[in-house]
Amino acid sequence: MNPLLSAEQAVLGSVLLDPNQLSRLDWLAPDHFYRPVHQALFGALRKLRSDGHPAVGADGPVPLSWVTDAVGEAGLHVRGLTAVYAHTLTQACPRPEHAPVYGRMVLEGAIHRTVAQHAIRLHQVARADALQGEVEGALRSADVLAGVLTDLARRWGTDPRPVPPAAAPATIPPPVRADQVAEDERFLLAVLAEQPRAMDEVVAWLRPGDFADPGHEQLYRCLGALHHRGEPIDRITLLWEAQRRGLLADGSLSGEQLTAICDSVGAGSAEWLGERVMRSSLTRTAAASARAVRVLAEDEVLVPGPLINHALHALGPLDEVRARWETANGRPAPKTPASAPSPDGPPPARVHAALTRSTPQPAPPPPARTGPRPAPAAARPPSRATSDAPQRPAHR
Repeated sequence: MNPLLSAEQAVLGSVLLDPNQLSRLDWLAPDHFYRPVHQALFGALRKLRSDGHPAVGADGPVPLSWVTDAVGEAGLHVRGLTAVYAHTLTQACPRPEHAPVYGRMVLEGAIHRTVAQHAIRLHQVARADALQGEVEGALRSADVLAGVLTDLARRWGTDPRPVPPAAAPATIPPPVRADQVAEDERFLLAVLAEQPRAMDEVVAWLRPGDFADPGHEQLYRCLGALHHRGEPIDRITLLWEAQRRGLLADGSLSGEQLTAICDSVGAGSAEWLGERVMRSSLTRTAAASARAVRVLAEDEVLVPGPLINHALHALGPLDEVRARWETANGRPAPKTPASAPSPDGPPPARVHAALTRSTPQPAPPPPARTGPRPAPAAARPPSRATSDAPQRPAHR
């Protein structure tokens, strides 16, 4: 039996058995259910409640009209739903009063599913942009994914903040236009080696990690070192720097490879070629980040809080490359507002979401005192009590 399917059936069964459980599930939405028939039925139950159905808030046994009206309303939006299945749902619910816990399970499944879907979308767009030499689609998809993660954190009742996972998820390098990318990198290195002032055009925003070819990456490091020390750059000084770094001895570079690059046509714009290399680096990084987020979302062991925070951390490399891309194009990168803790505690919506998902344990009675009672301590501010209480069940 699929645990997620059982949880969805238990939520619906609890509401069919006890309509008042809907008041404890205000944070759960129909689209959090995986099955379309469950989405339609939960939406119908919420509509009957908002329309003032007599079964809501009534004492005594639940009237049969509550079930039949819910099935009829849901049948307007989905096919195949019958009263027989509604009664099957009631049998699938062990205890109606456990509805918030069942709903939390449904929300967990929805969070994993939503994060995976948006990560797949980012990966697909990044691959398409890499083949077309574009970046705007990948940047828009990354913004959408970051916004979804922030919204899901609010729904779950936690603070969205990047947290590295204990072990980095394995990723598969995305396919790129290898020939075109390598050619752009060779042309850029040739221009940087030939033109004395060319490094000034790219050194502020182009990094060695932006090169796809490991040999080109090491050669750019040599160019950057010569430029940083203020030494002249030509094929001889470049070859000497490569030797001092041990690149010729360990096979990272060969003298023939370096000579071939330096003998290439060195005429061109280093800034224009650097932007082409940067564009390829951005799409590669976006695809790698998307793949890492998808791996995290497919890990059923991760609870939503760590999943969201690890996914935000996986988007960090893309944010860094994007900031340098914006610098290269002469416009500042959009700043993401930091999620600093509010002096008045978490937002009420996040507190409500955390509290309604599980009930805090009652505090144990204070031990009996034999001596004189001390003066009462100052009461804690309500905002501090509110901010501390819901955080424990939110990550359970």
